[in-house]
Amino acid sequence: MTDETPSFEARLKCDAQAVESLLATLLGPVPLENEIARPAVLLDAMRHGVLNGGKRLRPFLVAESTALLHGDAGAALRVGAALECVHCYSLVHDDLPAMDDDELRRGQPTVHIAFDEATAILAGDSLLTYAFDIIAAPETPLSDRQKTGLVLALARASGHGGMAGGQALDLAAERTAPDEAGIVTLQAMKTGALIRFACEAGAIIADASVDDRRRLRAFGDKIGLAFQLADDLLDLTADAKAMGKATGKDAARGKGTLVALHGQSWAERELERLVAEAEGLLAPYGARSTILAETARFIANRRS
Repeated sequence: MTDETPSFEARLKCDAQAVESLLATLLGPVPLENEIARPAVLLDAMRHGVLNGGKRLRPFLVAESTALLHGDAGAALRVGAALECVHCYSLVHDDLPAMDDDELRRGQPTVHIAFDEATAILAGDSLLTYAFDIIAAPETPLSDRQKTGLVLALARASGHGGMAGGQALDLAAERTAPDEAGIVTLQAMKTGALIRFACEAGAIIADASVDDRRRLRAFGDKIGLAFQLADDLLDLTADAKAMGKATGKDAARGKGTLVALHGQSWAERELERLVAEAEGLLAPYGARSTILAETARFIANRRS
């Protein structure tokens, strides 16, 4: 036996495995109560879009923000799985020819390549819908009030005022490059909204104070900006093998990014600033926030 706390990397890997296992179970072939059937090809496409590795960073943020405030770990795991369904649906749809037209995701063929476009659309539709099923289901050990709060927050983060709206702005940016404020808004919606929800969800699951919820929401805003800034840097500097997807596409399409506007050195300094501000928001929690602080640094310094 050992009393040593698992390292950040070990914790991230362990949580990813737990989420992967739950998702595999949730996406099993047996219909749930009041479902009629689960068509095999559609289910295979959903599983292809979800069970393909990945760091599972968003569910990890749900788990760690919940742990910070002493919430229910089982509820956090299910909410994290629901959030991952929304994230994966967005990737399946973003990869479509009408959107970003990508053929590779996490080193594997995208869903519309492995299956077909219609099946990819339906797989994404099904994953988005299933996310809210997972939260609302009796197996999620939360009150109806907490479930309603999570459904509302996730809907706002996912829809036209959040992630989907951000994708619309991203497509528009291919025609008319946005100014700096427009880029920040686009990125806060397309990428940041789900990361912000992941952090705020912990406070809802833990039934924490309004102040805790605001603080974790603000933390999510900071690391969401850092995530996209690091992603833009990687799009500029990393190769496709390391990323598991095509790189350099934003520059090729003439899309404006903060890195393109200000340069690599500025972006690296900005990442340091965002991480410092994120850590400052966690200061009232003391040593309990160590893992979340390490997550902020991991996001800023990631290489894939």
